Amino acid sequence: MASSLRSLLSDHSRYIESFRLFLENSTEHQCMLEFIEKKLPGIISSIGNGKSAINILSVGGGSGEIDLQILSKVQAKYPGVTINNEVIEPNDEQILSYKERVAKTPNLENIKFTWHKETSSEYKSRMNEKKEFKKWDFIHMIQMLYYVKDIPATIQYFHSLLEAKAKLLIILVSGTSGWARLWKKYGPRLPLNDLCLYVSSADIKEQLNTIGLKYQVYELPSTMDITNCFIKGNKEGELLLDFLTETCYFSKTASLDLKNEIMEELKKPECSEEKDGKVFFNNNLSAIVIEP
Repeated sequence: MASSLRSLLSDHSRYIESFRLFLENSTEHQCMLEFIEKKLPGIISSIGNGKSAINILSVGGGSGEIDLQILSKVQAKYPGVTINNEVIEPNDEQILSYKERVAKTPNLENIKFTWHKETSSEYKSRMNEKKEFKKWDFIHMIQMLYYVKDIPATIQYFHSLLEAKAKLLIILVSGTSGWARLWKKYGPRLPLNDLCLYVSSADIKEQLNTIGLKYQVYELPSTMDITNCFIKGNKEGELLLDFLTETCYFSKTASLDLKNEIMEELKKPECSEEKDGKVFFNNNLSAIVIEP
């Protein structure tokens, strides 16, 4: 049963290894980059109107790969304008990678970077203590709401910090993705963890409707090649299965029943499609843009 299963997040190095494989085998970053390329310029078209400086807050900025792409679009729209880019990120290694990436990237002269090593709730507490309510022209939360205890309160807090023409961008797995189906069906039998919530864009839309915020949704089609998961003893397949189930050593520690059920589920058309002898998991994402 779930009690004998350990959350993947409890083993940091295995989590990083499985996450790296996930990125290698999926179009996760490609679909985000396509969204940034095609849709973001329109979304940010008025955030800096008449401003001498643009303030951007990255919540859970990770290693900065996507952040820098976003910043390049803001620079292109507002050439020469000073950009203050502040990053909330609790992980030391990610901040270090982010700083290294910035050091290697040209044309960032007009961007001032500040990193806060803390979670979004720690940031909120710190700001409240200081009675500081800094306003932002653009706030983004990319693939991070799974790690937040109170999602509606988090969204409402950051939404309250938006300037009049600002936008709040959330990206996370789509309600139509294989993730949403897998989590809904098997979440209760997988290691529930204080650190991670099984949440998709369907849940967020429901919460936004309840709060009464105006938003627009963009679907970002994406797949992940999970063919190796079906090859017995394949090390990469085992790591991807860990990532899919958020479980450490799932292949070795899950009961035979659970393992068989999940392997069956992964092959169903609601989760994946088979093409040219390969199995592609539905990794669709949603980008939700919230108005001030």
